[in-house]
Amino acid sequence: MDAFRQSYTRLCKESGAEPQESILPRLEEATGRNRLDLATQSLSVDSCGILGKLLQDDLQFTELILNDCMLSEEGAKLLLHGLCSNTVVKFLNLKGNNMRTVGAEALGKLLRQNKTIQRLSLEWNNLGVWEESFTIFCEGLGANHYLQMLDLRNNQINHQGAGELAMALKANSSLQELDLRWNNIGLLGGRALLNCLHSNRTVRQLELAGNNVPSDILKAVDQAMEHNQERQNILSKNRNMTKILSKEVMCLKEEKAKQFLDLMDTIDKQREEINQSNRVSAARVGRLQEALNERYSVMNSLKAKLQMTEAALALSEQKVCSLGELLSTAKEEQTKLVVNQAKEFHQHKKVDELERRCKIQQEQLFQVKEELTHTTAEMKLRAVQAEERLENEKKRFKQILSDAESLRMKEVGQITQHMETNEHALQDRIQRLEAIRIGLEEELSQVKAAAFIERGKIEEEVIRAKNQTRLEEQQRLEQMEEKLRLMMQSRDEAQNYCLQQKQAVAEAHAKEGQLSLQVEGLKRRLEDLQQELGSKEQEKVSEVNKVRVELQEQIGHLEAERTAQEGLRGKIAALERQLKVLSSNHREALLDKEGEISSLLEKLRVREAEISRMREEEAQRASFLQNAILTYVQGSPLGSLSPKK
Repeated sequence: MDAFRQSYTRLCKESGAEPQESILPRLEEATGRNRLDLATQSLSVDSCGILGKLLQDDLQFTELILNDCMLSEEGAKLLLHGLCSNTVVKFLNLKGNNMRTVGAEALGKLLRQNKTIQRLSLEWNNLGVWEESFTIFCEGLGANHYLQMLDLRNNQINHQGAGELAMALKANSSLQELDLRWNNIGLLGGRALLNCLHSNRTVRQLELAGNNVPSDILKAVDQAMEHNQERQNILSKNRNMTKILSKEVMCLKEEKAKQFLDLMDTIDKQREEINQSNRVSAARVGRLQEALNERYSVMNSLKAKLQMTEAALALSEQKVCSLGELLSTAKEEQTKLVVNQAKEFHQHKKVDELERRCKIQQEQLFQVKEELTHTTAEMKLRAVQAEERLENEKKRFKQILSDAESLRMKEVGQITQHMETNEHALQDRIQRLEAIRIGLEEELSQVKAAAFIERGKIEEEVIRAKNQTRLEEQQRLEQMEEKLRLMMQSRDEAQNYCLQQKQAVAEAHAKEGQLSLQVEGLKRRLEDLQQELGSKEQEKVSEVNKVRVELQEQIGHLEAERTAQEGLRGKIAALERQLKVLSSNHREALLDKEGEISSLLEKLRVREAEISRMREEEAQRASFLQNAILTYVQGSPLGSLSPKK
């Protein structure tokens, strides 16, 4: 604020005028404040002009106190001209400055151009002395839409000035308080002000004491003020309610947008989870396919080994047959030798030769027997080795089956866990939809239009969610059906493999039936192998039964999930029905509220009609009173003097 004082002194020097010493301390006191108090300081014309220039662009002072400053007409004009372009001052006090024609015109111009002054005090002036200047002041007041309080006490305003004020009040829509005490308004001015209040609904306080206004007009003015005050209170309440409702609507819109974004995020996350689960299931199917391929390769290797053992058995049979033929030929030769010995018994030499030959043949026979024992031992060793190989292959096959069973159990556990996570996700989604439904019910109870719009949005979202859940469930069902089909296919392949094994065993049995009596030990061992194969087949059958049971359990789980989905659909339908019921209840409540509003409007119309009727009665009473006074005056002895006056 020191800059304001320096600017004042600088402009005084530039204009060649001396700064007023009485003003400088007041300017120093205003440092750091928003109020400039120059009350009871006699301001010169130069000081008024300089202050007007400074106040044109000033942005600090919101209150300007200039009461009892003895402003001249020219000084007031310069000061008010500077305030015309001011955008900060809200309160202007010009009490006791004897403002007349020029001051009234300057005030009219100020009210016409200034858009920030809300309170104006003009007490103890003479604005109503000159009708033309006061008319300009009233025109400026009528054009102003920012002034809220006007103090015109003790301004010598007559009934014509009151008429001009009434015209200005008809055009003004911002003035709320008007003080006209201690003027000369009279009966006609009071009527004019009362008539203008029919069109002005903003004035809440009108003071008319000390103006020779009849009490009935004062009462009518008070009633009009009460009516305007009630109307302003209702309007302020409505504005506050509209502000509150608009804020709530904005908050609800923001919350709805947030909920919509959260819902979209959850939908995206669920889509990502579904894609990930699809990828995981595809990888699992690939691993299962690889395991099946490995099993097929193992089965093929077992088949090859079985064929090799069968070929070895065929070779051993051929060797046994060849040895039998050798034995038969040896027997035939022996019989021939015996016949020859009987025929040539008489020949000793021949006998000796025959004995020697017999010895040789016996030695050969012993050699053949030794070879036969060697071959039987070799066959036994080969059979033992074949049994060991078969046992090793059995152990390896059992290990492969146990690994496959453990892998299948792990896959089943993972699938069940994935299904549980999907069920929890669906439950969370249902809870979120329930929360959204509650929020929508609250919106329906607050705003009608917003409720209809939001209800449509929620219905679309519910439809989208239902469609999405249906698609997801259909996809899951298709995936589970595909898995079931693959498991059934693997089961059929296992059954085919078992049938092939049975056929191979039957062929082995047929081949074993063709063996000779000399390899009965091998037959017994083969029977043991057949028993083991039978146990193996039983194990396979039990495993197939287990797989069937597990498939039935999975089918039962799928049916349970399907029933749960049907239950969820039923819940969604119930929620939709509840939403429809709530919307119908809301419509009925809105219709009730509209009926109440119409009844209140009807009551208000009846009350206004009563008020107008009371005003007409008051006007009739006033006219009757006026006629009575006129008749009384005309009938009195002073009535003859009235025409002269």
